[in-house]
Amino acid sequence: MSSFPAFPTAILAADPAPVNGIGGLLSNPLVMMGLMFVMFYFLLIRPQQRQRKEMAARIAGLQNGDKVVTTSGIHGIVHNVKEHTVVVKVAEATMLEFDKPSIAVVHKREAK
Repeated sequence: MSSFPAFPTAILAADPAPVNGIGGLLSNPLVMMGLMFVMFYFLLIRPQQRQRKEMAARIAGLQNGDKVVTTSGIHGIVHNVKEHTVVVKVAEATMLEFDKPSIAVVHKREAK
């Protein structure tokens, strides 16, 4: 007889080495999922929330004379700020009215 059939039983009979320390902690799937969530929060979610708040503050602080760029790429100067819209002067005697969320970039006018 060959010793081949005895090989799997010898492996199954051996006790696995206990995993201690950080390797044992990281082998738990729940801990790994928690770490991944924390990483996603600090790398993706939190910076995006900060950018959104900064942009909302810039839009709320729009004043006449500020240079703006809309999400469609139109450059202009703020002529009038209303409650939900902004009137932008694009060229001489050309005024366009945009919703406030469509403003992508705000360049504050220079103080004289």
